[in-house]
Amino acid sequence: MDYRYLGNSGLKISEITYGNWLTHGSQVENETATQCVHAALDAGITSFDTADVYANTKAEQVLGDALKGQRRESLEIFTKVYWPTGPGGPNDTGLSRKHIMESINGSLTRLGTDYVDLYQAHRYDTETPLEETMQAFADIVRQGKALYIGVSEWTADQLRAGHALSKELGFQLISSQPQYSMLWRVIEDEVVPTSAELGISQIVWSPVAQGVLTGKYKPGAALPEGSRATDDKGGATFIKRFLRDDVLERVQQLTPVAQELDLSLAQLAVAWVLQNKNVAAALIGASRPEQVAENVKASGVVIPAELLERIDSILGDVVERDPAKTAEGAPQSRPV
Repeated sequence: MDYRYLGNSGLKISEITYGNWLTHGSQVENETATQCVHAALDAGITSFDTADVYANTKAEQVLGDALKGQRRESLEIFTKVYWPTGPGGPNDTGLSRKHIMESINGSLTRLGTDYVDLYQAHRYDTETPLEETMQAFADIVRQGKALYIGVSEWTADQLRAGHALSKELGFQLISSQPQYSMLWRVIEDEVVPTSAELGISQIVWSPVAQGVLTGKYKPGAALPEGSRATDDKGGATFIKRFLRDDVLERVQQLTPVAQELDLSLAQLAVAWVLQNKNVAAALIGASRPEQVAENVKASGVVIPAELLERIDSILGDVVERDPAKTAEGAPQSRPV
């Protein structure tokens, strides 16, 4: 396992980071989830990402239980705040001071730790003054409940404004967590250059495009039973944009490139996002321990320039590059 600095900080994280969105507390049994976490630890993964909204707080509890007995100082634990949790009251959502201060306490209790290494704004809150949000984060850092602050799916302009306030308030905004893959490159034109300028790294989610880049979805074929595309708990919603025959045909054409590097298609996809110097880590999830062992083989892989060009040529116009998609996909009002 290779490790990278997160933003302009001294914090190192594993470039393959284990995330438990859509798995812990919902898709897989707790025993299997624990086995996956232990497989990640065995593979050298030290960084673990979750959020209070995942399975309505259950995922944090499962991860905390799975990490019991581990040396806390050897781990980097990340969680997030924004989406509705609990019974869904008027203040059970967003980035108000009230919700942030209450949410960090709940997350720490469920995770069984006194602090998280990274606390992230899961989206931008259009209904709370940014100054209020950043002041709450500053206080959490001063209280020792979070060491660093990050965000998820913020635009370049939102990153710039948040970074300026963090400097004024005396803490570091060091990370951004966007969707990024061979097929979804909307951060490349604006978010990545702005982040590089500000000293912010990307921790990217869905590097295998919800599983499409594994090659298991074939053009014209029925969806594999038990796959993400058939998951009615949320997975199917996110993957459907990629389930077009023109996309699936191009993905199949990537097989010779993966073979040339002695990688699976999934490993190629994870390795590809790590070629971007602004990416500190690729988030991987797992429903079986063997998946973790396979995905970590992408760590340390260098893809030659000529193969990167071939990948671009193969995928061509099925790649989504429009930077406006970040803002388009964001909530326009606080969710309930």
